[in-house]
Order: sequence, then structure tokens, then C-alpha cells
Amino acid sequence: MAYVQVKQGASECAARGVSPLDWLGAGLLALGLVAVAVGLLPWRDARATDERILPLLVFLGTVVVLAELAARAQVFDVLAARLTIAARGRNPALFLLTVLFATLTTAFLNLDTTAVLLTPVMLATARRAGLAPLPLAMTTVWLANTASLLLPVSNLTNLLAMERVRLEPLGFAARMALPQAAVLVVVAASLWVFYWRRNPPRYEPPARVRPRNRALFVAASTACAAFMAGIVAGLSIYAVSAVCAAGLVVAYWRYDRGGLTWSLVPWRLLVFVTGLFLVVDTLGRHGLSGWMSALIGTDPGAVGVVRAAAAGGALSNALNNLPAYVAAEAVVPAANHTQLLGLLVGTNVAPLVAPWASLATLLWAERCRAAGLTIPWGRFAATGAVTAVLALAAGVATLLAVS
Repeated sequence: MAYVQVKQGASECAARGVSPLDWLGAGLLALGLVAVAVGLLPWRDARATDERILPLLVFLGTVVVLAELAARAQVFDVLAARLTIAARGRNPALFLLTVLFATLTTAFLNLDTTAVLLTPVMLATARRAGLAPLPLAMTTVWLANTASLLLPVSNLTNLLAMERVRLEPLGFAARMALPQAAVLVVVAASLWVFYWRRNPPRYEPPARVRPRNRALFVAASTACAAFMAGIVAGLSIYAVSAVCAAGLVVAYWRYDRGGLTWSLVPWRLLVFVTGLFLVVDTLGRHGLSGWMSALIGTDPGAVGVVRAAAAGGALSNALNNLPAYVAAEAVVPAANHTQLLGLLVGTNVAPLVAPWASLATLLWAERCRAAGLTIPWGRFAATGAVTAVLALAAGVATLLAVS
């Protein structure tokens, strides 16, 4: 059978030592602190940056804890198995259900949740059904990036943009719904053409997955549903994530205290984001902002939107989408809301070419490597480039059409 055997033990592999991402995050934080200490970044500016990102860090920390505990309670395993069974052994049906599953996970539980937690579930699902794992893996990583436009909770860049354009979560979703839909159509078509259409038309549906701890499964499912309902209801995303995560922690304290460890807290992500903001702020004060302003311009019309989106996409693949967004956001005039959203489309949708283009892709690559799946990086880059260009064009065109 033509598929790669996916090995278990991703968590053990990740725990063997300090990863390159750990060193990167620690290095960025160290550079940022040194910049503050020697005066390259004034203390007042550093304090303003910390005050801005503190709520974001609280959200990131709590939503990742929520998702991690839900994964340990086998919420994702059960859903993935049921989707595979619901497709009744038909490849096109499984494709559509997998796209839907990854899209909803990204939209409501953050793109890093999709990359970190959904990836091993999808690979295990492929193994149980006797399917080639690469199509499911590519579906996960592409939708982790490109399905992150709809809600503020979907991506850290969205939270930053929401503050700048002064939109509530539902208002943000209303503005980005059609661009997101246009992007998803392109990405789904590309996934089918590049990775899914050569799969065998039929497969053997796997057995149902039954959760080991029914009480924890119910508690985790309820917490995830409450989180999604709170977002849709327009409640504070920071409060909703904190309350739902806390409620699930209480359930684990009651039913499985051994599942509560400090490793649940995404220290790597929090350190990376803090250091990144300090470093980008420092560089912005010493020439980066001028260069970015010349690259993007300040035109609030279609030309400015296209320039911002193209620059955001190119810089994301050259460097990483988070510093690309942070650096570019600083030079977009506050009144240029559509230009800022164009930048957001570029930095969210285009990071499909380089493995370092987004933190989600880096985390996904780690999980694939730990599971024994070899990624053909040449094919990854070539198909990602085609998809990125088409999806970016569709998203920007739709954004301009509805603005």
C-alpha cells in the first residue's frame, strides 16, 4: 500500500530536548531586553508594547491550554474518526469533510491549534484508514494558515488588526467573511488538484474511537462549544477563553489531576511573541519603518491595498508573517482600514511557500517530523507558491469589491 507509516510518540519526541524554535524565541527575547537595557528601545515604548500585547498573550495562553486539554480528552480524535466514517469510504467526501474540520478548528480555536493538535490526529486517521498521510497533512497546514481570516481569535495578527480598525468580533467577521470564502474556494481547489485527486476513490472506514474518560470528553466538548458560542455571541474573546480554559482545568482537577502539567502552558509561543514585538519595535525606530513605508505606501485606495497585501505576502515567505505584519502595520495610517485588512490578507494567506513563513507551519513541520512523515519540500514550495498567488488575488479582489 502506497503510504508512509506514521509513527506514534510526537509528544515524546518533542520533549527530548530544546528545539530550534525554543532557541529562536529565547534569542528574540534576549535581544529585545538588551535593546531596552542599552536604550535602543526607550523604556516608555517597551512598556507601551508590553501593555498592548499582554491581553493577546493571555488569550494565546488560555486558548492553547483549552485546546491541549480538549485534545488530551480525545475530542479531536473522536471527531476525526467520525468524519472519516461519515465519508463512507469515499475519497471526495472525506476531502470535503476534512477541509471543513480543519477550517472550523482554525477559525474558532486558532491556527496554532490546528497545526499542533490537529496534525497528529489527521496523520493517525490516515494510518487507521490506510490512506496516504501527505494529503491530510497538507490540508492541515494550508488551512491552518488560509482559514485564519474570519474571526479575531483565528490568528494573532487578526487580534492586532481588530484593535486598529476598531471592530468588534462580529463586525470583523462580517468584513472578512467574503474574502475568507473566496480564499477557501481557491485553497480547496488547489488541495484537490495537487494532493487529493490521485488518492484511491475508496478506502476502508476505520472503527469508531471511544474516549477513555467519558466525563472528561463531555467536559472538554462542552468547554469548546461554550468558547465558540461566546465568540459568536460577541463576548470578550479574552474573558471567554480564560473562563472556558479555567472550567476545563477544574474538570481535569476533578477527574484526572495527572493531566495538569506546566507543559500545557505554551511558554515557547509566549516568549517568541514578546521578544518579537520588542525586536521589531527596536528595528522600527532605527530605519525599518522608513523602508516599510516606502515599500507599502500610504494610498488608502486599491493600489495601496494591493501593495500592502503583496508586500505582506512576500515578506512573510522571506522572513515570517508575524514580524512582517507587525513591521508593516506600524506604517499603515490609522485611517486606512482597507489597506490594513489587505495587509492582513497578505500575511495570513500567502505564507504557503517557505517552511518558516508562519509559526503554524514551523510547528506543523515539527509534528510531521516527530510522526515520521517526510515532507517533500520542493513540491511543498511549488504547489504553495501557485496556491498563495491565486488565493491572495482572490482574497484581495473580494476585499476591494465589498469595501
